Amino acid sequence: MIEVKALTKKYGGVTAVDCLSFVVRPGRVTGFLGPNGAGKSTTMRVAVGLARPTAGTVTIDGRRYADFPDPLRRVGVVLDLAPVQRGRTAAAHLLAFARSHGLPRSRVAEVLGLAGLESVAARSAGGFSMGMRQRLGIAVALLGDPGVLIMDEPTNGLDPDGVLWLRTLLTDLAAEGRTVLVSSHLMSEMALTAQQLVIIGRGRLVADMSVQELTSRVGGDNVLIRSPQARQLRDLLVHRGATVTSEEPDALVVGGLAAEEIGAVAVGHAVPVTELTTRRVSLEEAYMDITRGAVEFEGTQVRR
Repeated sequence: MIEVKALTKKYGGVTAVDCLSFVVRPGRVTGFLGPNGAGKSTTMRVAVGLARPTAGTVTIDGRRYADFPDPLRRVGVVLDLAPVQRGRTAAAHLLAFARSHGLPRSRVAEVLGLAGLESVAARSAGGFSMGMRQRLGIAVALLGDPGVLIMDEPTNGLDPDGVLWLRTLLTDLAAEGRTVLVSSHLMSEMALTAQQLVIIGRGRLVADMSVQELTSRVGGDNVLIRSPQARQLRDLLVHRGATVTSEEPDALVVGGLAAEEIGAVAVGHAVPVTELTTRRVSLEEAYMDITRGAVEFEGTQVRR
């Protein structure tokens, strides 16, 4: 478990994180979201001892990261693109970390396999592409078989196959009961990977809830229904307590009733229906709505 308590981090006169508190629990992937400059990377750097808090604490399983005698066995970290010595092979890079923590050479082979790097294990890591270096960094994070994973934008540089691999990996690790905190600007990927979301803006907590709770809070689902007798159907649905708006003469957008209920009303009154579609609020739409007042760096549209 990761616990952030009243965390504040200032750089001179700039407050990067402002009295931030949240808990990341095991058994699920928690997405850490927020606009550029929101304080996500700073929070993660404090969590793993790379920055000192101005106030507050971040603990992992009840202890500060700096207090672990064997941090690689406890916490897997991916913050920046993995730094490597240009002449060192991928296997040698991992072996150096393994030896520093008393891990067997066999574990190096295991994580090379997990990361899909067996075929390039003997190649110089300095010549790796960005995606391969990202895989190598993830392999380092997994080396000690830790119970906690903290990853900042781990999809950077990965191709579609790599993104799918990482999504499956994180989901499987969380299912094993591990604590997984991952930041990303890819809302579509977070919608597929995360169960819980922590959203911050300007260093403060904006939301801490499940994906479903967030989309429901912002607007929930509605149903598009098309019928040549849309006016009659509108009256019937309003009578049932639904909210109904019209986009086109033969189309209704209905809130407050499930598609099954709407279909039953139409069938019960012999109203013909040509389309009945549930439209769900996307995570991206919900995220944009909830962070609208927390964006620090906002561009303007080009007018043509």
